[in-house]
Amino acid sequence: MISGLDFSDIMVTIRSHMLTPFVEENLVSAAGGSISHQVSFSYFNAFNSLLNNMELVRKIYSTLAGTRKDIEVTKEEFSQNAIRYGQVTPLEIDILYQLADLYNATGRLTLADIERIAPLAEGALPYNLAELQRQQSHGLGRSVWLQVAESAYRFTLGSVAGAVGATAVYPIDLVKTRMQNQRGTGSVVGELMYKNSFDCFKKVLRYEGFFGLYRGLIPQLIGVAPEKAIKLTVNDFVRDKFTRRDGSIPLFAEILAGGCAGGSQVIFTNPLEIVKIRLQVAGEITTGPRVSALNVLQDLGLFGLYKGAKACFLRDIPFSAIYFPVYAHCKLLLADENGRVGGLNLLAAGAMAGVPAASLVTPADVIKTRLQVAARAGQTTYSGVIDCFRKILREEGPSAFWKGTAARVFRSSPQFGVTLVTYELLQRWFYVDFGGLKPSGSEPTPKSRIADLPPANPDHIGGYRLATATFAGIENKFGLYLPKFKSPSGPVVQAQPVAAAQ
Repeated sequence: MISGLDFSDIMVTIRSHMLTPFVEENLVSAAGGSISHQVSFSYFNAFNSLLNNMELVRKIYSTLAGTRKDIEVTKEEFSQNAIRYGQVTPLEIDILYQLADLYNATGRLTLADIERIAPLAEGALPYNLAELQRQQSHGLGRSVWLQVAESAYRFTLGSVAGAVGATAVYPIDLVKTRMQNQRGTGSVVGELMYKNSFDCFKKVLRYEGFFGLYRGLIPQLIGVAPEKAIKLTVNDFVRDKFTRRDGSIPLFAEILAGGCAGGSQVIFTNPLEIVKIRLQVAGEITTGPRVSALNVLQDLGLFGLYKGAKACFLRDIPFSAIYFPVYAHCKLLLADENGRVGGLNLLAAGAMAGVPAASLVTPADVIKTRLQVAARAGQTTYSGVIDCFRKILREEGPSAFWKGTAARVFRSSPQFGVTLVTYELLQRWFYVDFGGLKPSGSEPTPKSRIADLPPANPDHIGGYRLATATFAGIENKFGLYLPKFKSPSGPVVQAQPVAAAQ
């Protein structure tokens, strides 16, 4: 007798091509057909024989049910009809009904139960290989309308995820903007109203109230939908083009995909950024008319909305080129042994990737903020990216380029973490199969079981590898104790004789 776990290991190792997902998940539960879950050699043979005879089982069922698929057949009815064929033993029938009851304990067999247990039809690929082949043929033969529907689906999920992420960290973004806009010299008296980011947060909350922390949120949310949708779509599109047959992507392709995603979003982000920033700093002036998004649009005009676009490119392209590759590799590192990535690990991967991406592009973000904020009386004005860089360096020193770095990291890191974990979880919860690639980490990776066994002799790749998988562990299973060899050149290790021989 062997344990249910040993039985499961043997079946998964050498008979995986005969196991449906349902049977593989319930091997230990079905083992032995008793509470002890001890498996005898006869049970092992009967279990494998049943899997081989499932086509005959389907035929026996059809003789009882006819063309109907919802007929429930009792064990007695099935056993009496099976006598005519003689190839299905009573033990196999017991195992069949035991497996059926693991899904729905009625004591009866339906066609759905047979389909759930029956291995692949003749000539079909194993489940993991069929899924891999389906994903590798991503995009081939799909209609244009199906691809448009998939893009709309991703657009919707990206919009929701972006709105959730932006709202979660918007107060930090407001503090970051005000700290970066604070001038050291060439400014009006009393301009240095904030000592640090925490001081800025306290003063906004004290003088402008809780909703002052969300000043300018509405235009930000309006723009988050197309921004996140385009960024995620372009990144996925370029990654798909460079994906190899084994599912891997070259590092340069990951960086290129991220850079393209960052560049494509500027057409939407720049107008929204300039409106958002001007609304965020408007709260610093308590006198004068109230500033609204409509006022900003009227003052700037169409071309004014793209003021600072060069700096936006300088910030967004490097940011995405760093962020998306780091995020993809963090997901791989945080995946469990089956290749799944849980919600908390997705959040951690997104947050970790945001730290280097957000901090390294802060100088470009400072320049973009200075160009987009309307200069007040006495403040330095800038004519372009180069002019802004020179004046900041001359008047405030190199450290001015890193103003608000902490606030930017604390804003971007959790924002992208929340955005991407929301996006990926929405894809899992509301999954629609458009014939494309499934989100990585949402399902266990296909197991390469033979490759995990001890290394085989390279001169006998085919037969030796198959033999290794077939006989792995047989020296201590079913009461057999055979000589065990460590290596061809190593000493022979003789197993101890079985106690039954005493």
